[in-house]
Amino acid sequence: MPDQPLAQMPTLETLTQRLIEFRDARDWRQFHSLKDLILSLSLEASELVELTQWKPEQQFEAEAADAKMKQRLREECADVLLYLLLVAERADIDLCQAAADKIDANDRKYPVEKSRGTSAKYTEL
Repeated sequence: MPDQPLAQMPTLETLTQRLIEFRDARDWRQFHSLKDLILSLSLEASELVELTQWKPEQQFEAEAADAKMKQRLREECADVLLYLLLVAERADIDLCQAAADKIDANDRKYPVEKSRGTSAKYTEL
């Protein structure tokens, strides 16, 4: 559940604007080449993955409900999102449109009648 009313929830656009203002106030754009942003995104995603390392699935699922782990997950997810916003801004990608287009493409690749209940890749359906 959101901590604030839906009308006050930040959008990807407002988050990106805040992030750009934060970056520019510190003169960090010079360090944000597209390549380095993508590398940083990957590193942050790896930190998210690291939270699961060496833990059986059921153990991790149980830990994820714990307040301390939930906070760690929250922070790592935020890091991934923020770097993704910077990548998209730098590459001039509308993330909402790109995501909508990808869902449409996946809908075509994975028709319900062939893919329901299976994890097979579309090339094997």
